[in-house]
Amino acid sequence: MAEKIKIIAIVGPTATGKTALSVELAKRFNGEIISCDSMQIYKNMDIGTAKVKDEETCGIKHHLVGIAEPIENFSCADYAVLAKKKAEEILARGKIPIFCGGTGLYLDSVLSENEFSAAGQDTEYREKLMKKSPDELYAELLKIDPQSAEKTHKNNVKRVIRALEIRYITGITKTEWDRRSREKESRYDAFIIGLDYKNRETLYGRINKRVDMMIEEGLINEVKALDCKSFRESTASQGIGYKEILAYIDGKATLSDTVEQIKKNSRNYAKRQITWFRKNKKITWIYRDDPETFGMSRGEIYKDDIEYIADYAEKIIRNRIKSEQL
Repeated sequence: MAEKIKIIAIVGPTATGKTALSVELAKRFNGEIISCDSMQIYKNMDIGTAKVKDEETCGIKHHLVGIAEPIENFSCADYAVLAKKKAEEILARGKIPIFCGGTGLYLDSVLSENEFSAAGQDTEYREKLMKKSPDELYAELLKIDPQSAEKTHKNNVKRVIRALEIRYITGITKTEWDRRSREKESRYDAFIIGLDYKNRETLYGRINKRVDMMIEEGLINEVKALDCKSFRESTASQGIGYKEILAYIDGKATLSDTVEQIKKNSRNYAKRQITWFRKNKKITWIYRDDPETFGMSRGEIYKDDIEYIADYAEKIIRNRIKSEQL
């Protein structure tokens, strides 16, 4: 078997400092960063998706950020193809791909050997489906593959049609197709670091503060600039921060209620992220507020800053590399 390709991934719930840690590790491992965030894919959605600012990159290249129009339906399959290609390009330059983000499905699509195109296409069947309304298509998917339907927004017509097409061509559901694909050996050997906080109130406090900062930085004007019929019908419009402000623009909620709703939805999203990543036993977790994570007693003084966290993460990765070389 060919030697697996080594990559690094930084994952975890929102507002834990993943971006800053990925930049620090990119400096230390001569890496370039590939975003695995399903909303940062879109152009002109900078504030609400907490895209890395130019001054925060420290000169490190970031990929798959702001590459799709908000009115496009960009799928996980699209991401997998582009991300694997970017990883190969980075490796060809003699550097290490570092994936960073909170969309677990996107990272899984890269680490698995799920070749979405392998199921083939049926143009005639696809054209037949495209004549149906989003509601009709979603109802059909819900009937034959409820698990896939649960993970797919009904307005993401491209993804719904693909799931129906896989069932039609292969005779198995997309859920089963994905399960079988996960059983294949991955070409990647991923060192996955998870960032989190033991104290949930600390994490929720960071999320609330981030939302306040987004409002101060102009999130409302960002949404107003995007607002049009095509955007409202897109998957991107369902992003947290965007759907709530669209309701505010329509006069359905006050500003204070809108901000609180964004905070609540962000906290709930963080819970879902944690649940998703907890299933992956290959993740090494770093709890930023827990001295014991760093092998220290609770009486010892430690620093909850990114450089300190990066020192520890670097040590974990280098020790694993060393152990595999023995």
